[in-house]
Amino acid sequence: MADVPHTSSKSPASDDWLSTACILCSLNCGVKVQLAGDGKTIARTKGDDAHPASQGYLCNKASRLNYYQNRADRLLSPMRRTAEGDYEAIDWDTAITEIAAKLSHIRDTHGGDTIFYYGGGGQGNHLPGAYARNTLASVGAKWRSNALAQEKTGEFWVADRMFGGYNHGDFHHAQVAVFLGKNPWHSHGFHRARATIREIAKDPQRTLIVIDPKRTETADLADIHLAVKPARDAWLLAGMVATIVQEGLYNNPWLAEHTDGLDQVVETFDQVDVEDCARKSGIDADSLRSTARIIADADSVAVFEDLGVQMNRHSTLVSYLQRLLWLLCGHFAKPGSHFTLNGLGNLAAGREDGKSPVVGARIIAGLVPCNVIPDEVLSDHPQHYRAMIIESGNPVHSLPDSQRWRQAMRALECSVVIDVAMTETARQADYVLPATTQYEKAEATFFNFEFPDNYFHVRRPIFSPPVGPLDEAEIHMRIAEALGCVPAGLEDELKQTLETEGRTAFRDAVFAKLAEEPTLMAIAPGLLYRTLGPSLPHNLRNAAALWAVCHQHAMASPDSVRAAGFEGDEMALGDALFDGLINSPSGVIISCERWPDIWQRMPGGIAHLALVDLLEDVATLNTELPEETSDQYPLLLSAGERRAYTANTIIRNPQWRKKDIDGALYINPKDAARLNLGDGSAARVATQGGSMDVVVELSERMQQGHISLPNGLGLSYPDAEGQPRTTGIAPNELTWNELADKYVGTPWHKSVPARLEAIERGH
Repeated sequence: MADVPHTSSKSPASDDWLSTACILCSLNCGVKVQLAGDGKTIARTKGDDAHPASQGYLCNKASRLNYYQNRADRLLSPMRRTAEGDYEAIDWDTAITEIAAKLSHIRDTHGGDTIFYYGGGGQGNHLPGAYARNTLASVGAKWRSNALAQEKTGEFWVADRMFGGYNHGDFHHAQVAVFLGKNPWHSHGFHRARATIREIAKDPQRTLIVIDPKRTETADLADIHLAVKPARDAWLLAGMVATIVQEGLYNNPWLAEHTDGLDQVVETFDQVDVEDCARKSGIDADSLRSTARIIADADSVAVFEDLGVQMNRHSTLVSYLQRLLWLLCGHFAKPGSHFTLNGLGNLAAGREDGKSPVVGARIIAGLVPCNVIPDEVLSDHPQHYRAMIIESGNPVHSLPDSQRWRQAMRALECSVVIDVAMTETARQADYVLPATTQYEKAEATFFNFEFPDNYFHVRRPIFSPPVGPLDEAEIHMRIAEALGCVPAGLEDELKQTLETEGRTAFRDAVFAKLAEEPTLMAIAPGLLYRTLGPSLPHNLRNAAALWAVCHQHAMASPDSVRAAGFEGDEMALGDALFDGLINSPSGVIISCERWPDIWQRMPGGIAHLALVDLLEDVATLNTELPEETSDQYPLLLSAGERRAYTANTIIRNPQWRKKDIDGALYINPKDAARLNLGDGSAARVATQGGSMDVVVELSERMQQGHISLPNGLGLSYPDAEGQPRTTGIAPNELTWNELADKYVGTPWHKSVPARLEAIERGH
């Protein structure tokens, strides 16, 4: 099958622009597309002016979306692994019957809690997380995880303990914007990122601060760039908080009214040696202190931490310190500062949910830490994971220690991957089930971090799916049926009620059935897909599960929903909100709030400053002697860096990248000269986890001793002759599971000890 270019040489079929969204980062900016005359390819792309948040803004990557939709590695039939390790195509009935039999056997023999689920996310592909409940509840599965557990759970946990929910910053109005381990020029994180950064940089009344070892594109525009030593952010932030405490710059009256725990924080930071923090962080003490004073004196401050610190040493502590930095100064619950979220669904909950069964790792938001999953499989513990269902994810490639992941996959008694392509993970599975793409079904984004007006976008399908793949909703409902969990005649009964008596009677009938038989909750999402789904306009059947979510949101926040323009009593309000979603092709505002409303969402109406365990860590920073490298591994590798032409791995065709197709390793010229390397040289990078051959690119942006590889490479894709070819380096061939945060297990991908040596090409 020949590759399809990202734009078509044919003229658009019409002048119609179809509304959808980009799926290459968490923002899911609104996109307008025109299809080519064949109706199968995207001919033109532009920003959607009607989208409530992105407002027509679009970065360079969205124009390449056709590489995701039209691909040479599309999976069109269920596949079963043979005894020889190859794959054979099978029909859907055979696949579902065999999978259901194996899962039920494991459940009945060892317990449903030995069946593990990885998924429920994927950039913009979130609705399968709701429909997977049909399968998971039917087999009694308990444990799950997804990509958030290797990135965000430390931050979620800290925010939940301090505020009772996740917080975000109002960067569009902040007088001071701080980016910590974050390069929004490429990784975005808030809408209209590049335009907003330029606006801040040009405004003499505003200040842009970047804390990053690398001189990034955002740092180029910054008023202040604190080029912290790699992995030393905790010392820098502790010194800045200590400056605010020791110089009495904190907002005592505001803190007395809105927080508790100030005395404990002051007592701890009074003892912090700021000069020592400055030395260890690599930032001179005067710059450290003056930056802290700017934050204290500002009218408003918004801080964004990201993977540069969240996948690094002391990551959970850093999440705490940066919050203390602005909270002590009162930069919360006012324009230009920070707010807690009130979205449709909550993917950023940070509650602690016990321990994993084998390793005993702390579980945040129900997510098992990614670093321990292979150990939870490769064990003789009676509760070790024996089966795994993986959906919209590629953990063999994207999680730490790919080699150990491959071992774990092959040790499972049953493994099922649901995806659009034969990914690196799919090639280790017993069964691979083909799903429709994000542009062949209704989808939505749940990372909605806007305030005071928050939005939601239900995307309509713009392509018809080929014969073979199924929506994840249908796949999970078929498995539930094969497990005997769907009562005979129930679908027909609810359909008839909807068709003859309307949505209100249908709603009452559904709620009554669930009250009479609570076990039906196990299949409720799929039941809505089968009954309510076919009645929805614009081919939005896959959005049916959102009907229940809308009712939950309307009941939890009726005032903010009504303020957004929706009307109705307690029950009718949810229906009105749902109708608003499915009839707004570019997205719609779902809640309108005021800044004081934030305090009402917080337990007790206050923020908690003193997290005792993390304050104990602060107290030992000055006695800690950080040494991240060694004689054997003298460099620190950032294993996965966002660049202009990298994104998540759902685009597998390397031709989508206009530059740096092979993903060069960046290195400071002085380090390169010492190692006898030049631009384009071949080198071997080695870590405790493994070694890989790379192409080198010299970059003055890198500090000495710091090297980086891009994310999103190392994927196998058919070449022009149809043979699989791997382009670039998969960073997780170089990482290992023990290199992780002690609290929540997030990996230290941004500071992997490594060595580099020149090699001759072909060796």
